[in-house]
Amino acid sequence: MRGIERLLRPLRRGLASVVARGVVMLVNDAAKMQALQVRVMADEVLDDVEHWQPYGFSAHPLGGAEALVLAVGGHRAHSVVVSCGDRRYRLTGMQGGEVAIYTDEKDKIHLKRGRVIEVETHTLNIKAADSVNFETPLITQTGQIVAQQDVVAANVSLIQHPHRNVQPGSGQSGAPIAGGG
Repeated sequence: MRGIERLLRPLRRGLASVVARGVVMLVNDAAKMQALQVRVMADEVLDDVEHWQPYGFSAHPLGGAEALVLAVGGHRAHSVVVSCGDRRYRLTGMQGGEVAIYTDEKDKIHLKRGRVIEVETHTLNIKAADSVNFETPLITQTGQIVAQQDVVAANVSLIQHPHRNVQPGSGQSGAPIAGGG
């Protein structure tokens, strides 16, 4: 039995180091594959560890975030980070089935139960080369609407629309004419 134990000891050590928890120290986000410096043990720091992220999603973890590190082939020198989490900022209290994207500044996109999407931020910029289309029976807002160009509603221009039955002084004119003429 002692011979088997002696043979299995290196295998056990290797398996024990295949998966590790780590703490993100530094992030290099300039490369095509983000590279992290990760502390995996009190005295072990791994440099240039590739951070594998799901296609279509990208995050820049803050120092102190936690990482799940895999040593490919059992070699720490060939480690990759397959996931980063940060319990300091994670949203809590979500219901089963809900999904959210969030930041440390409390910005969030929250896909909630009841088919509600909630977006919270200070400024929301939408850039569309052609158009933004809303297919909804109602749009409500609580603040100003500021437009750099004309606003057209029911084929009536806000800037250039003639009125019928224009009366001088404080009299009321008729309704605007749709289509400008």
